[in-house]
Amino acid sequence: MIGHLINTDIYGRNVLKLYLEYRRDNFDFLRKATSLFLENLDRVLVVSCFPIPPMQIAETDGPPGALAIYRTVEKLGGKAEILTCKKIQEALRDFKVNFAKNPTIEDYSLLISVETPGRAKDGKYYSMSALEIDVPPFDELFLKAKELGIPTIGIGDGGNEIGMGNIRDLVCKHIKFGEKIGSVIEVDSLVLSAVSNWGAYGLIAQASIELGKNMIAGWDNEEEKILKALVSSGIIDGVTKKPELSVDGIPLEVHKSFLILLNSIVENKIG
Repeated sequence: MIGHLINTDIYGRNVLKLYLEYRRDNFDFLRKATSLFLENLDRVLVVSCFPIPPMQIAETDGPPGALAIYRTVEKLGGKAEILTCKKIQEALRDFKVNFAKNPTIEDYSLLISVETPGRAKDGKYYSMSALEIDVPPFDELFLKAKELGIPTIGIGDGGNEIGMGNIRDLVCKHIKFGEKIGSVIEVDSLVLSAVSNWGAYGLIAQASIELGKNMIAGWDNEEEKILKALVSSGIIDGVTKKPELSVDGIPLEVHKSFLILLNSIVENKIG
């Protein structure tokens, strides 16, 4: 149910077709990602930052989900750091976050990407509209982690993010400009979603069900606080390209309603 919910394709970007074909061969993708997450909480690096061209300003999808995962790791007794761009660091300065600066991959037990560009076949990074992105090569950390056998989780929604290399063939088939923008960066476990923040929340909700402990409760209010902080710092909606209280063109109130529904599902499962 949660896998279906986080792939609700409100704005019709063909993510639903991508999801249905992905799910056919990966029915338990969310449970598998959750198991990987819960088994490797010692020290987690959460990566998130997606600049939107032509302004190259970071978008509102990604940071809220990354922060939610960060808080969940803390609640479960693990340690976490967030690696992101300077502008998002500044926006989240009042949220008491440990930011990674020059991470040494060997120090981490798990890497998680939430809406972070993954390089395409030609080595460049692209937006959904196939415009080139100027972005720090955070995906190199995931290549290094793979070499070292450190577990990785990728959360994405469009085909051009870290982790979408797992299903690049499907991205080319279903997503506009897929052949050009499709990421080649693979991860151990891919969480596909219609909005990357939703994928992060789905992971937390599934973990809540597995542990019998609701860790998504109240996040609808946190979503509003985080989004306001991001927007006030100039972070933009990736679809409208404006600093407004929305994510991927979807208004804040819809995201809050989504989180309330997700919380109800968790409460029902563990109640």
